[in-house]
Amino acid sequence: MSAVTTGAATTAGAATTEGTATAEDAATAASATTVDTPRSDVLASGSGTAGEDVVPVRRRRRLSPGKRLPASRLVGPALVLALWAVASAAGQLDPAAIPAPWTVLETGVRLWTDGTLPTDIVTSLQRAGYGFSIGLTAGVLLALASGLSRTGEALIDGTVQLNRAIPTLGLIPLFILWLGIGETFKIAIIAIVVYIPIYLNTHAALAGIDSRFVELAEVQGLSRFQFVRQIVIPGALPGFFVGLRLGVTGSWLGLVVLEQINATNGLGYMMFQATNYGQSDVILVGLAVYGIFGLASDSAVRLIERRVLSWRRTLSS
Repeated sequence: MSAVTTGAATTAGAATTEGTATAEDAATAASATTVDTPRSDVLASGSGTAGEDVVPVRRRRRLSPGKRLPASRLVGPALVLALWAVASAAGQLDPAAIPAPWTVLETGVRLWTDGTLPTDIVTSLQRAGYGFSIGLTAGVLLALASGLSRTGEALIDGTVQLNRAIPTLGLIPLFILWLGIGETFKIAIIAIVVYIPIYLNTHAALAGIDSRFVELAEVQGLSRFQFVRQIVIPGALPGFFVGLRLGVTGSWLGLVVLEQINATNGLGYMMFQATNYGQSDVILVGLAVYGIFGLASDSAVRLIERRVLSWRRTLSS
């Protein structure tokens, strides 16, 4: 009796085990079929089981601009140059007013060969370099003094804002009376044009530093120097580079006007003399040199910015 019972139990257990294995194999096959079946096919055929919600898979939309194209900033100027060349070749432009690009290139080569253009470029670079260095130093120091101290902000920020509201080129007559009509007033005006955007953007970046970082620095017991080096400088660098780009461009813009006032050399002087003689090709040579230097300096600042702020992940990265 016990043997029969034991045999029956063994047979039933084997049947149960076999049935379980068969069910597991069927479930595995079904799940594999479900995984291998594309979601779109399931939705199209409507073969989902009753009571089971099939969630459609949505393709994630890319919102970022994408990868940076090599030399993308040269596409716009190249397009303008191509349109200029096509219009000149088709006779749509007056050669006396807007010479063809090849005419401007020939004039530039002639001025370079004569030695006129290299001398003017060196003089303009020296003026812009001196004024930019003074403006950069003044803008950074004033921004730090105003951004890190309430007393400094009370003494400095209002004065700078007042200076910003006054047209800088309108200060030329006053600076001529103060500093004379030589090189000093030109460098001083360029310095003012440069320091204002550097100060404004750096000061705004300092004011935008999260106060929680300041509290964390106090809890960690950082010294004033460590606080400036680890918190202030990294927080102010993005705004500083924005102001630096504006300052570089402003130095060239101010130079165009200043070199037409009691100057004997420089790109602005060359263009002013060409205006008196109606030499539009020479004027375009000067504008092209200004544009090349402006684009090159801005690109250099952007390159430095990407290297220094490589830890940031932004849309322009």
